[in-house]
Amino acid sequence: MSHSPVSATADPSQAPTTFDTIVVGNGGLGLSLGLVLARRGQRVAVVGEASRPLAASVAAGAMNGCFGEVTPTLVRSEYGRLKLAMDVRATSMWDQWAQSLIEESDETRIRSATGTIVILNTIGVPGIDSAGYAAIRQAMQDYKEPYEDLEPEDIEWLAPEPKSRPLKAMFIPGEHAVDTPALLRALPAAFTRAGGVLVDAHVDRVVVEGGRTTGVVLRGDGKVLSADNVVLAAGVSSHELLSAVDPEIRDKIPSMVAGGGVSLLVRTENGLIPDSVIRTPNRAFACGLHVVPRGDGVIYLGATNEVLPKPISTAAIGEVNLLLSGIRQMRADLVNGHILKINVGNRPIPLDGYPLLGPAGVDGLWLMTGTYRDGLHQSPMLAEEIAARVLGEPHDTDLDVFTPVRPPLQSMTREEALETAVTHTMAVGVEHDWHLPEDFPPLIEEQFRRSFRQVLDEMDHDFVPPPELLFFVEDEIHDALRRYYDAHR
Repeated sequence: MSHSPVSATADPSQAPTTFDTIVVGNGGLGLSLGLVLARRGQRVAVVGEASRPLAASVAAGAMNGCFGEVTPTLVRSEYGRLKLAMDVRATSMWDQWAQSLIEESDETRIRSATGTIVILNTIGVPGIDSAGYAAIRQAMQDYKEPYEDLEPEDIEWLAPEPKSRPLKAMFIPGEHAVDTPALLRALPAAFTRAGGVLVDAHVDRVVVEGGRTTGVVLRGDGKVLSADNVVLAAGVSSHELLSAVDPEIRDKIPSMVAGGGVSLLVRTENGLIPDSVIRTPNRAFACGLHVVPRGDGVIYLGATNEVLPKPISTAAIGEVNLLLSGIRQMRADLVNGHILKINVGNRPIPLDGYPLLGPAGVDGLWLMTGTYRDGLHQSPMLAEEIAARVLGEPHDTDLDVFTPVRPPLQSMTREEALETAVTHTMAVGVEHDWHLPEDFPPLIEEQFRRSFRQVLDEMDHDFVPPPELLFFVEDEIHDALRRYYDAHR
């Protein structure tokens, strides 16, 4: 059904109150879905605070990472291989998506890099970095994705200190990066020009009446916005908005923890920046060290990942120090650069590690979140998929495995999760450039193995949590795991 366009407003007191669909969350995912629905003639409101506090999108390096994100554990499980297939599909959509955003906004550029260089350097540990590098190559061969081996010394911008030099490097011409600020300007502009309404407000709760969703209540003035469909795309805060759902159903949806991440915008001393993304394989529970060109002598340096029960809003000194120590792996003279901004964001991580896509246990209520590190890259594809579900149209049924009301999706045995946690934990020490007597690391490794095994034993379930949730020892996280597992006994 087509409707006449509705004027955009950032003032909730002046906004219309009735819509076809309300999208809660104004990050990359929420705005992309709102845009797709508005283009289809839906009356759509995207609700979220304009400053986007705690959001993942504002701190994202926004690599169009697909194969560069591949790890050995990802491709060993059917769910991981499905996530890779989703990434590949999203990659195929980005050229057209970026061009349409340029045409429908005031931006002249959405992309900020040409291709991706993956380096295998002397900092990582063989069980992660070497295995990850090999897994990336194998995945590209499986998908017939072009790539080119490079001699590390021929990479013009790269100039690490001698002890951190790359051993190998390869160029992936089809993986670029997005200028996040430009994207987050283009999306709302295109959305409002398509007739959508932006509401600068925080949603307090979802309204459920007669067994179906009827709208949302805004925090502060208690204003009610009505709609037949409400999509929760509010990242790590999404699960908190399910309070109106029957607890027996809600408890069967994995709640989320925050993957708190810190990154830096750095102006280089000499103004030189690379043309391409330069990155390591994923390592130490994080997305690897990476440099993304942003233009005008500025690079993005990222990114850390700390799993926490609640989102973070400020950067710990240790997180910034970790990034600064990574400078030696990329270009030694970056130490003379200037930090323009410290970015802080929160990746949404469901308790089983996989996205929440689809109906949320009440008619008209949907979840579009839990995408961890993939959300911004997958946003064009997921916007089309969730829009199709909301509109009752044909969609990719392979993604139904990620329906939110579900038993935990298991991708590892207990021993695999244990050993993965131990290996990545030891890699954290390498990332921090620890200096220990030769006989200490084996002792530390065994102590971690005993500690993680105790956590697994105390779960008293057949379900196995993702390895990250073993390393980041938080009682609140482990209590949430037990509640979720208990709901599926």
